[in-house]
Amino acid sequence: MKKQHLISALTIAALVSVSGISIAQQASSVKSLRGTQVDEYVPLERNHRQDEKRFVRNYRQQPPLIPHAVAQYQIDLNANQCLACHDWSNAGDRGAPTLSMTHYLDRDYNQLDSIAGTRWFCNQCHVPQADAPALVGNAFQPSSGN
Repeated sequence: MKKQHLISALTIAALVSVSGISIAQQASSVKSLRGTQVDEYVPLERNHRQDEKRFVRNYRQQPPLIPHAVAQYQIDLNANQCLACHDWSNAGDRGAPTLSMTHYLDRDYNQLDSIAGTRWFCNQCHVPQADAPALVGNAFQPSSGN
């Protein structure tokens, strides 16, 4: 009986290794969305980069885009580095735009002296602006401004 189990286990192991080789060969033909091989190095210059000019808003109530890099900013439950420049108490000294007064209203529309907890995570609405190519085509047209 033990011999039968050993033969069955060896047969299964052989089948798994043969199917694994077949899957690996098929994976070599996989192409990425970038149009290059999956393991090909793509320098950052070919990807997007931060743009110096400010982008216009495309629709009413669009949150402004962030005109600087924020990759190293800490925004979590303990800290929000955006407020070091953009909070109403610091913006004048730093030459940065101040937050909209809506950021200082709680959910019952009471005016607060500090940013509301519902507006604490800036990157849930605001994203860094970048002149990046679209991953998929679209026919979006900005609003007319009326």
